[in-house]
Amino acid sequence: LAAAAQLTASCFNNQPWKFVFARSPGALAKVQDCLSKGNDWAKKASLIVAAFARKENDCVIKEREYYLFDLGQAVSALALRATELGLVAHPIAGFDNEKVRLALGIPEGNMVLTLINIGKKIEDLGALNPQQAEAEASRPPRLALENIYSVDAYDEKLAVKVVH
Repeated sequence: LAAAAQLTASCFNNQPWKFVFARSPGALAKVQDCLSKGNDWAKKASLIVAAFARKENDCVIKEREYYLFDLGQAVSALALRATELGLVAHPIAGFDNEKVRLALGIPEGNMVLTLINIGKKIEDLGALNPQQAEAEASRPPRLALENIYSVDAYDEKLAVKVVH
């Protein structure tokens, strides 16, 4: 999984992304203690990956800070590789960044952008609340293609937002 992320392109090849793979029961427990209430289901994951980066380790061109973009690309590559291996990779934002940073010994100044819960897909949805179980039954709605791209110039159709 890390090798897939390693191949990701980045601004001036700075490769600002870093990952801590929490695999041992002790490390998993530390990370699980940092999860938000709605993410109890993530305690079933056999691997939780903390994805983080530091602004100073990547390009800042005018007002554009690339470290989070580059980290996102690396996370995407890691998740795609997990899927190729038949695993489920589910990034989440429901956690306390500072608690995760401290629990895993990540140095100050790093932004833990996401935790990626990785494991085998399970059919028993008992760890999910009813709303989560229902959402798991079907793919979430996606914006129509006309609402995510245009050709040659901005189109007002791009202003459409996902309704939750």
